Amino acid sequence: MKVSENHFGITTGYGYGDRGRDKLDEVFAKIFGAEDALVRTNFVSGTHALTTALFGVLRPNDKMLSLTGKLYDTMMGVVDSKDVDLGSLKDFHIGFDYIDYNENKEKYYDSISAKLQEKFKLIYIQRSRGYTLRKSLSISEIKEIINFVKRIIPDCIVMVDNCYGEFVETIEPSEVGADVVVGSLIKNPGGGIAPAGGYILGYKKYVDMCSYRLTAPGIGKEVGATLGINRELFMGIFSAPHAVAEALKTAVYTSALFELLGFKAYPKYEESRCDIVESLIMGSADALRAFCQGIQSGSPVDSFVLPEPWDMPGYESPVIMAAGTFIGGSSIELSADGPMKKPYPVWVQGGTNFYAAKVGILKAAEKILSLGNQ
Repeated sequence: MKVSENHFGITTGYGYGDRGRDKLDEVFAKIFGAEDALVRTNFVSGTHALTTALFGVLRPNDKMLSLTGKLYDTMMGVVDSKDVDLGSLKDFHIGFDYIDYNENKEKYYDSISAKLQEKFKLIYIQRSRGYTLRKSLSISEIKEIINFVKRIIPDCIVMVDNCYGEFVETIEPSEVGADVVVGSLIKNPGGGIAPAGGYILGYKKYVDMCSYRLTAPGIGKEVGATLGINRELFMGIFSAPHAVAEALKTAVYTSALFELLGFKAYPKYEESRCDIVESLIMGSADALRAFCQGIQSGSPVDSFVLPEPWDMPGYESPVIMAAGTFIGGSSIELSADGPMKKPYPVWVQGGTNFYAAKVGILKAAEKILSLGNQ
């Protein structure tokens, strides 16, 4: 790829001619097997990158269909906000519908076939489970779904929310037919080093359309000062495969330990994995709170803080989150969160250093076991 130290330089203002920015796009496109990529710290979250992609390729009176159920909580406000004039897709007369993922393949594909009798511009696949207990999707399953959809609507755009899935398998959705793939740099591909940002990659024409939404029509990818952050972004993607491996070890350990303690774990420790997320059923509000507080107490940053549930913007229920991370909100570092509603599940992800993450998991177990002595 011919990455050089001069790609780590600083640009300000408009950022014209930022060689590092353009090289990083090239690196991501190469790694993910895509035609082009848009990698920017301007994306404040995965939700922002996904929103930019949707608004980039959809137009008024288009319709999109999710094949993996309702979108993640923060994304539902993007596609179908109850508040008028909030700027959701609904405000722009862009339709949204969904069908739930079904592990019974025959029923699932029958449902897709029936729904695709309508005309949809964009098909949306969420690789990870989000705040549900459905299984996450493997690359082979995503490929199968894409092939099925393209036989019915050859010209539709297939977009994959790739959050939490990067580098878990040996290939990515962009290598099995996805037209647009989107993710966050404070998850897997940032390696715990990238300080912020997200990416959109896929076919060049769609990446260009998304870039016009991020900046302005006709300007697109040609501007955007990187302010000296390029070095961390290159280091992050270089470190990402190892960071993901550590996170996977943490997830397997978490599953095994909490199954021994009598909790339901998804996936089980011996099952194959499609993302870095481990789900546990806590069974009570006290246990969920104790688990998150234990994770926080074993974290390298803010270990003295006690997480409590609160009404986070974009979520339907009060949510408790533990994230004693070096990068704010980073979920490739050890973190845990869950909504305060039955059956009180918690989603655990990350751990760039397995041995340090193990401390957090053991602290969570200790905190829960102490409830029995109260």
